[in-house]
Amino acid sequence: MGRVGMAVASASLIATLAACRAQAPSTPPPPPAPAVDKGVSDLQSKSARFAPTDLTADITALPANEHDALAHMVRAAQVMDALFLEQVWAGNESMLYRLIKDESPLGKARLHEFLINKGPWSRLDHNAAFIPGAPEKPASGNYYPEGATRAEVEKWINSLGAAEKTKATGFFHTIRRGPDGRFITVPYSTEYQGALSIAAQHLRAAAAATAQPTLKAFLESRAAAFVSNDYYDSDVKWMELDATIEPTIGPYEVYEDEWFNYKAAFEAFITVKDKAESDKLQKFSGALQEIENNLPIDPKYRNPKLGALAPIAVVNTVFSAGDGNRGVQTAAFNLPNDERVIRDKGSKRVMLKNNQQAKFDKVLMPISKVALASGDQGNVAFDAFFTHILMHEMMHGLGPHDITVGGRTTTVRQELKDTYSTIEEAKADISGLFALQFLVDKGQLDKSFEKTMYTTFLASAFRSLRFGVNEAHGRGQAIQLNYLVDQGAFKVNGDGTFSVDAAKIRGGVTALTREIMTLQAEGSYARAKQMIDTLGVLRPQAKAVLDKLTAVPVDIEPRFVTAIDLLK
Repeated sequence: MGRVGMAVASASLIATLAACRAQAPSTPPPPPAPAVDKGVSDLQSKSARFAPTDLTADITALPANEHDALAHMVRAAQVMDALFLEQVWAGNESMLYRLIKDESPLGKARLHEFLINKGPWSRLDHNAAFIPGAPEKPASGNYYPEGATRAEVEKWINSLGAAEKTKATGFFHTIRRGPDGRFITVPYSTEYQGALSIAAQHLRAAAAATAQPTLKAFLESRAAAFVSNDYYDSDVKWMELDATIEPTIGPYEVYEDEWFNYKAAFEAFITVKDKAESDKLQKFSGALQEIENNLPIDPKYRNPKLGALAPIAVVNTVFSAGDGNRGVQTAAFNLPNDERVIRDKGSKRVMLKNNQQAKFDKVLMPISKVALASGDQGNVAFDAFFTHILMHEMMHGLGPHDITVGGRTTTVRQELKDTYSTIEEAKADISGLFALQFLVDKGQLDKSFEKTMYTTFLASAFRSLRFGVNEAHGRGQAIQLNYLVDQGAFKVNGDGTFSVDAAKIRGGVTALTREIMTLQAEGSYARAKQMIDTLGVLRPQAKAVLDKLTAVPVDIEPRFVTAIDLLK
């Protein structure tokens, strides 16, 4: 089967199987075991760490033509699943087809776990392989030439002129070997041409069906970007979306490129807007410049003029795919990541409300009963959980981005390289708390919010740590938890539970915000590496809590009920 045929078949297959996989039995999992094949029960225990969850979104108010548009968007999103598989590992698609042919209970258990993780490595178990014959998960993904070393690629990148170096370090080019064996850059539009042409066809069909002007403009522009490899215009149009349907589709996050965090992975979130919640939260965007102006860093590192647009969209997920649906599910995101767009237009925060409610109910509340001191357990609230995630996403757009190092104009992402994702996630988290406290002090949030926001954050720290410290969010959370414990802002009690020290928490949050943003502004890779090495670890006190959470799901495993019905 050719690449185009493989991509289409894989996308359809993943979508069909993903719709059914949440029906697998949910049994309390044992403590994580070394990832060797121990049979069906071991694999089922791994899969049961993700609680099967029906995700629904109300689309009854949408007219028939918008239903048609939405269906085409879901079809385009399915292609992102196939592309993501290819980006994670060149052998993923062929392994998927082998698994599908195995009708035994063991084969079905392997397939289920493969679909959750989008590959043969357990993302909750430090990427240990759970299928015999799978290699070690490649840190380079499938973005760089097979057999090349990181040092070889980095040396070649550093030898390039400005224009070629921009491609080599940019989001939308793979690096391959040319006919002469030398490294070359290949645009995504060429590398993934067949699959992207199919996705583009669906986006153009969706654009033809919708009657909403900004949605039509985005869909047409993003379809064109799949062909041209120039995503700037469609990112701008995505920023300007004002429609009942809110699609995010394309190459965005860089987590799978563990060499340099340069290359963007394909993903999709097809959602419908919750207008009432969006309008309520939009007021926070008006405070962004004031928050930036009061960040606890040297004023020369602050941005005196943020991008003109800072929209916030609260949505409910209809379907997600690719990097947007592997392992732990996304609760919110802040995009685009392209520094040019952030500089010119700012960035948009998208809150996946039905995802968040499911996580809070099925994961966070049970965790709080184990991890927190009894006196703190009553101060865990969905509103605090939801609002901190909002501020996390807002803070991705604040602080240093374009910086000057040694007289060079560069970016935080390019200077911090493989440390960037972890440090940036930690920054958004801790400065999100700083920003919430700022809004409380300004009277824009009720004073009572102080009682719930720090305690809810502490409980959620253990939720994130369960993702593993090999993953950017989990490692970033470990940095924060350990730092705040060292500062006395979080206390470890005699019974092993954790609690908040109200007298020290504000100072600890401010100090860590300052430290992280300053190292970003100075482009200090060495300090970022040191912070990760010393603080981005799982200490015994935290591990003891995690060991008591084996009967609590780590995350949700969505079954996209609305999308299934839509495509019937």
